[in-house]
Parts: sequence; structure tokens; C-alpha cells
Amino acid sequence: MAKGKEEELGDDFSYILRMADTDMDGLKPLSSALTSVKGIGVRSAIQICKSTGFDPARMAGHLSPEQQETLRLAIEDYVNNVPYWMVNRAADVETGNDIHLTGQEVKLTLEEDINRLRTMKC
Repeated sequence: MAKGKEEELGDDFSYILRMADTDMDGLKPLSSALTSVKGIGVRSAIQICKSTGFDPARMAGHLSPEQQETLRLAIEDYVNNVPYWMVNRAADVETGNDIHLTGQEVKLTLEEDINRLRTMKC
């Protein structure tokens, strides 16, 4: 990146943010950067931005460490801030609760579901 561009971003700019076991690009808008996390789509990203009060068009790298922690908590508590039809696992087979999976949980749960269906010979 050009030296002039780096000076515009500031010293506290984070080029990479770690959320839900995924690296997010700090140069992208917040709503776009959140979609790099498995289990979070465009609609979910906008909802997370609304629940935290962050501007979806703001560059993700400009978030302070406190704001990053707020965003992490909002991702973890996503299921309690949205209607049941916005979660990716409504009425979970094992628990019966509405849950929203992110990161590696999506892949692991998919594999468990496939193995369960194989044992039932579906």
C-alpha cells in the first residue's frame, strides 16, 4: 500500500480483525467484512451492525479494541437479537432451541447431521 494511504488510515488501524475464528479484512466495510465469517451473510451482517449501533459502511479496521469486543459479543448473542426465522438453525434437532452457528461450528454440525442421516439410512 502507498505510504500516503497508510498515513490516512492512522496508527490504530487494524488490517486484520479476528472474529469467530476467522480473519476479517480491515480494509473492507464492516458489513462486507462480517460476511467472511461462515454463518454470517449480508442480512445477518447488517443486523449485527444495527444491534451494535455501528455504521455498516465504516471500514472494519477503524474499530477500537473495545468496539471489536462489542462486535464479538454481538455475534455470540446474535440469536437473542433476531427473530427465529433469521437464525441458521431454528429448532435444533438435539436441543430443540434456536441457535446460530458461526465459524467452524457450521462445518462440524453439517458433518454431524450427515452422519446422523447415514445411520438412519436416509
